[in-house]
Amino acid sequence: MSDVSFPSEGRLAGIDFGTVRIGIAVSDAGQCIASPLENYQRADRPADARRFCRLIEQEAVVGFVVGLPVHSSGDESQKSQEARRFGDWLHQETGLPVTYFDERYTSVQADQILGDAGLTKKRRRERRDMLAAQILLAAFLDSQRQSSPGALDD
Repeated sequence: MSDVSFPSEGRLAGIDFGTVRIGIAVSDAGQCIASPLENYQRADRPADARRFCRLIEQEAVVGFVVGLPVHSSGDESQKSQEARRFGDWLHQETGLPVTYFDERYTSVQADQILGDAGLTKKRRRERRDMLAAQILLAAFLDSQRQSSPGALDD
């Protein structure tokens, strides 16, 4: 659901959806840089809603980019449908726009980066989801820059 009214300015939150843990990353206001923020341990729906409303307030978030897990063929999976339901819920709870972005291989990339950094298995697990969210959000931001026309030099 790439929405034409999706904000092109302001801070975005990248979401690596999980049923137990959610990785969260945020962009800068100019939507150039993505940074890992946290791994949120899910609770119940009211607690989850409070966390995302607090995130909006604390980080001045104007929209969400939810990772959409698809098969290598590009076909959607059962997890894709779960991520879409979560994104719909997130929009209903916060009123902010939500778009979806292909998150294929973000967890694998995160694991490789963390492994290359020499972190223990426990430390990698503690950071994986928020790093995957950062990779997802950075790829989304790059795709937005590539699809919009650049400045012309005189």
